[in-house]
Amino acid sequence: MDHRVGIGYDVHRLKRGRKLMLGGIEVPHTHGLDGHSDADVVLHAICDALLGAAGLGDIGEHFPNTDPKYKGMASSALLKQSNQKVNDAGYKVTSVDVMIVAEQPKLQEYKPKMRFHIAFELAVDETRVNIKAGTHEGLGFIGAKQGIAAYAVVSLMSTRVMEQAI
Repeated sequence: MDHRVGIGYDVHRLKRGRKLMLGGIEVPHTHGLDGHSDADVVLHAICDALLGAAGLGDIGEHFPNTDPKYKGMASSALLKQSNQKVNDAGYKVTSVDVMIVAEQPKLQEYKPKMRFHIAFELAVDETRVNIKAGTHEGLGFIGAKQGIAAYAVVSLMSTRVMEQAI
């Protein structure tokens, strides 16, 4: 069986006057994440994990922040395109696990919506997506409420293996 695993990470600084996008949904907060696109660290980490698991490089290679066409782009579009690249390479998502690290805002009530959105964009059942959130216990720039980070682990299975099993 051809299983692949990838890990992704992203971090962005918080900035007043921007929307806070996490997991493809807008989370009410006084600050948003600063970046070239909408700076959704959750979706960026998943994109990196997807591309890495399939041996396709990283998010910066496919969607460089120096390219004006990605300026202000919704990270949901990047996730969808990353998933298509993975599918074209002969793989399908079997599991996504995300850890968001943020002091504020508290994210418990938003996790189900994030999970739904990610599962929808990846065309997988919601049971294949998990979202966790924790703090940095007041340490570092995340602990000082200056930024938010996310880690993602993705597992893929070859579609050739899946077809043989059916």
